[in-house]
Amino acid sequence: MAVLRLPGSAALLTTVGLALSQPALATEGGIGRPITGMQVTPYAGVVPPTSDWVVSASTIYYEGSLGASKSIPIAGTVTAGINVTAIYTIVSAIKTWGITVGGWNFASVFGVPFQYTDISSFHGILPNDSNTQFADVFFAPVVAGYHLTKTDHVSFSVQIYAPTGAYSTTRLANAGQNTWTFTPTVAYTKLFPKESIELSLNYGINFYTPNNDTHYHNAPLSVLDLLALKRFASGWGVGVVGGYIQQLGGDSGGLADITGGDQGHSVGLGPVVTWSGKVQNTPLSASLRWVNEFNVSKRPKGNAVLLSVSATFQ
Repeated sequence: MAVLRLPGSAALLTTVGLALSQPALATEGGIGRPITGMQVTPYAGVVPPTSDWVVSASTIYYEGSLGASKSIPIAGTVTAGINVTAIYTIVSAIKTWGITVGGWNFASVFGVPFQYTDISSFHGILPNDSNTQFADVFFAPVVAGYHLTKTDHVSFSVQIYAPTGAYSTTRLANAGQNTWTFTPTVAYTKLFPKESIELSLNYGINFYTPNNDTHYHNAPLSVLDLLALKRFASGWGVGVVGGYIQQLGGDSGGLADITGGDQGHSVGLGPVVTWSGKVQNTPLSASLRWVNEFNVSKRPKGNAVLLSVSATFQ
């Protein structure tokens, strides 16, 4: 089967999205790892056949609030209404293996994140808290991609977050979540070469281990992101990105018995701009997106901006 060779650094941006974690405010704190519309990337379903390294730096700015009529468990208590600001940056390394087996290609991802978090509760019920800390380390040992056709590609992985970030039961602003998270993920990309159009989706389910310090167990989160992108000969691209997060069942243990499990969902949509090219023969790519959450229940509602820059070393 012929394998598509993507232009420039685009081929090695395939798995960059796997290294994008999100502000580590657990469902226990009202959000969960994923931020609406932030998981899918250009060429999400394509793992290239090359043997290269991609170094990526990505930053998410998120600002949202949960209304005073909605209670969530946080910092070992229950509060009604919070304002959240988080700036999450992850530096990641992606290695494509350069191995092709029956149409399959493989890669691995590892990322080290840090985060600024600022949380305040309505009416000063809880003291304001802010901090800049290391967040939970991210890795995907194996990303397996299969080339269905020259224009249809799919990839599979299990993304893992380890409880390495700063965490305290007495703080509102925690960069770490104090749980392992395992996310089986499938991504698909459909290319229309004549029109220079791409359609990609990313779907995963977050499974959390219990928080041993609070005995709170987050229910799984279903996360679907979609991307439509039109590219131009100049290297620029424009499109739209959207996401849908749905909690599958209620939380259990600890304060979940008081709040009723905080089962929620969110929907968001916004524009995305991309660029790819070379600087001194080094392939570079950049992406900027904004997603507005407009249909939200039992989760903070707000806006997220993502900026990602990556370089490929062949």
